[in-house]
Amino acid sequence: MNDLVRQHTALTESDLEWLHLLVSEWQLLSDLSFADLVLWVPTRDGTRYVSVAQMRPNTGPTSYQDDMVGHLVPRGRRPMLDTALDEGRIVREGDPEWREEVPVRVESIPVRREGRVLGVIARNTNLLTVRTPSRLELTYLQSASDLAQMIAAGAFPFPGQQVDMDASPRVGDGLIRLDADGIVQYASPNALSAYHRLGLAVDLVGHHLGQTTAELAPSRGPVDEALVKLASGWAPRETEVEGNGGVIQLRAIPLKPKGTRIGSLILLRDVTELRRRERELITKDATIREIHHRVKNNLQTVAALLRLQARRMDSAAAGGSAREALEEAVRRVGSIAIVHETLSQNLDERVEFDDIADRVLAMVAEISPGRVTGRRTGRFGVLDAEVATPLSMVLTEVLQNALEHGFGPGEQGTVEVSAVRSGSRGEGRLLVTVQDDGRGLPEGFDPQRTGNLGLQIVRTLVEGELGGTFDMLAAPERGTRVVLDIPVRAEKR
Repeated sequence: MNDLVRQHTALTESDLEWLHLLVSEWQLLSDLSFADLVLWVPTRDGTRYVSVAQMRPNTGPTSYQDDMVGHLVPRGRRPMLDTALDEGRIVREGDPEWREEVPVRVESIPVRREGRVLGVIARNTNLLTVRTPSRLELTYLQSASDLAQMIAAGAFPFPGQQVDMDASPRVGDGLIRLDADGIVQYASPNALSAYHRLGLAVDLVGHHLGQTTAELAPSRGPVDEALVKLASGWAPRETEVEGNGGVIQLRAIPLKPKGTRIGSLILLRDVTELRRRERELITKDATIREIHHRVKNNLQTVAALLRLQARRMDSAAAGGSAREALEEAVRRVGSIAIVHETLSQNLDERVEFDDIADRVLAMVAEISPGRVTGRRTGRFGVLDAEVATPLSMVLTEVLQNALEHGFGPGEQGTVEVSAVRSGSRGEGRLLVTVQDDGRGLPEGFDPQRTGNLGLQIVRTLVEGELGGTFDMLAAPERGTRVVLDIPVRAEKR
């Protein structure tokens, strides 16, 4: 449209903006009229008209099979265009035109802006399927007539009210006609169904739409007053109303065909399922962001573990091969993978840790097949993901340390993991004990100052990540006991 207007006409940029505003709204006029619309604008020399836009109805058959945009016709060939342009009035006189054996009623509606007629809308109605109109169709046609008069008077479209027709309710979605007092004169079946979704148990006709809508919505106070005015059609506005588990989208269009408001059109659409899906997408987006954040943090932990392992590998001559070091790193990463696998199945922020503990115990026991038996007593219960990930790594390190250093080659024994929850759900604590019946601690061993890489990792995670305490001491009879005491809080750390 921009190119056609600038190439052929003398309209200004502000005039062009008005035409764009009109075109953004005129699907409404087309659907209410059951008619095709073609916008004709006089050329710069005034000898011809150029068609700059076209709209077909969603409510009836088209009158034009071909695209009319860009066509030029000389002045005088279509007298109704000339009369509407020159006299600035709606022209309905004349017999139907016949196009490919189809009778078409043609009307011309002047497009006025600030007292000037910019062009003419040709409204073309296919008469081939004309029959006795229903109450719905009569309401449509009367509303279309009112809008046409407003266009001819320059009162429609509403300045500053650019409408997104893809998101805004359409005529077929639901239509309510109000009188000047906001009383419902007619409600289409779709409109009535939408209000039933909000909890309405009676017919709408005869009721004040603004007050009825406010009663169905759960809000109170100033919001109610604004909703009453909007649903009464006092101003061109859009809003959404939610109640009884349903959501409807409302658009109010005041009707002022002769300068005075005689009533309003309310277009509405049931968007309950649409909003539910949008909320689900928002929730899924938040979950995905949280998963990305969690994986990022855990990958940073993995990187730190590998850096520590690399430093130890520099002194490989002091003990252990590179193969053994990498196997240890694999087990540490594997404990993180177990937590992520559980989270991927639940997609919430909490996991059942007993299953994770059993799998970690089985994974670590693989380094001494047939020699040492592992078992778990007590219940860890459900833990936040932020607790589960570092705790799985701590458990891996403690178990691996017990199996590697508590038992010699060929020795048999037992490693037991016990868990005790205490306190309330919001501010509880978890006491974890890992005890073996192996050779015990060497003389003078201080777990807070000495120890291998695994114990350094345990101290860092328990005290830094989990905010708990860690101790390693000799068991009462034989072996070693590791005690972890950590807080289990529901809130985000």
